[in-house]
Amino acid sequence: MADWNYEIFWKETVNQIKSELPEQEFAMWFNLEYLSAAEESITIAVPSIFYRNQIKQRYQHYIETKLKDLTGKKISVFFEVKKAAKLFGAETPKPTPKATVPVIQEKKTRHPQLREDYTFDKYIIGDNNAFAVNAAQAVAKNPGAAYNPFLIFGGVGLGKTHLMQAIGNFIYENSSNKIIYISAENFTSEFIQSVKEGSQPAFKNKYRHVDVLLIDDIHFLENKLGTQEELFFTYEALYNAKKQIIFAVDRPVSELKNLTDRLRNRFERGLKADLKPPDYETRCAILKKKIEELKVTIPDEVVSLIGKNVSSNVRDLESALTTLTAYVELMGKPITLEIAQKRLKDIFAPSKQTNISIDIIQRVVAEDYNLYSNDLKGKKRTATIVFPRQLAMYIIREITEFSTTEIGQTFGGRDHTTVMHACQKIEERIRSDPALNTKVESLKRKIIESNIKP
Repeated sequence: MADWNYEIFWKETVNQIKSELPEQEFAMWFNLEYLSAAEESITIAVPSIFYRNQIKQRYQHYIETKLKDLTGKKISVFFEVKKAAKLFGAETPKPTPKATVPVIQEKKTRHPQLREDYTFDKYIIGDNNAFAVNAAQAVAKNPGAAYNPFLIFGGVGLGKTHLMQAIGNFIYENSSNKIIYISAENFTSEFIQSVKEGSQPAFKNKYRHVDVLLIDDIHFLENKLGTQEELFFTYEALYNAKKQIIFAVDRPVSELKNLTDRLRNRFERGLKADLKPPDYETRCAILKKKIEELKVTIPDEVVSLIGKNVSSNVRDLESALTTLTAYVELMGKPITLEIAQKRLKDIFAPSKQTNISIDIIQRVVAEDYNLYSNDLKGKKRTATIVFPRQLAMYIIREITEFSTTEIGQTFGGRDHTTVMHACQKIEERIRSDPALNTKVESLKRKIIESNIKP
């Protein structure tokens, strides 16, 4: 069969897929180009390794089934990375005339505020984050127009910072847009310093005249009314100028305390994407990707062990690998399943456990403070009981899936707002008292140690 016939079949395949997929999904993933064909295969160009991996995982079987229906024979599809200038809608540059003196084009230096390795290519996609990644790429390809503002929220270590910086890196590499990435804490510090030094005009000029503003950890703004007011006016200036604004936060905005209504409204105005803990398959994929980058040898059975026991977040997966890598480097011995079980015992503490009851947690905490479980459930409000009670509520919220309402009911029928207040109080104390964090982790280990899966 001639090559041009395959191209006709390819175009018809794409047209059928376009009619079946949602418009946004098709636009996101079918930035493809027909290259060539052999007797029983065709080769398609994709713009990056990331695209190639995702297209193969998500759509290769779907595409090949369509081609078989159209041609009556099995046609294998191969994908070749070809970084075209028209990637994500950029215009193809016109050919330049030959110059008598060769022009040396300097490679663009990395953005000073963005990590070089925080790119889409290195972000592993699973069911827990697919929507967020699709949305992030839509923002990256059309900043200021698609989904503005864009809010990413999720627990610690789930990849919020990686994803928002991937947006920044992509825009930076493919445009001349001015980009600022900053944490809410540093934004607050800069604002306070500008007030002290009387340099507020320079501060406002810096943040209100950018093309893309990425602010991480906006939960830090709780109770900081002066900074909230400044951010509100910064937001208004950028939004009205159709500049892209991206925020990251560790919980839904509705759960943030002491936030002005107008700023809360701005945070929630655009698209919100929720990052959840990765499932087992995604955790293993993340581990294998990290192992490849670290260039170490870790048996598949050890990867599976970590994947089963570290279900909390990506940061904890990386911590487990760091521990094993250090062992290999320092001891000069290969990793075995037995060694991994021994070395990772303290790390195997999943953030959420469905098989741990509230009663067990109440008992462990009460015993640690020489109390009875009923003391924590009772009405007494003495300091010697209130603090352990709040601590127990916090740990339950941290390592189980029970809601604040369910937790409150097991503490003598208390309201869910009491549980939220308790958790907030413990979080505040942990930030100012590192010893308390050590205490919490010790209690968690006592509770979880018996739940390590073989």
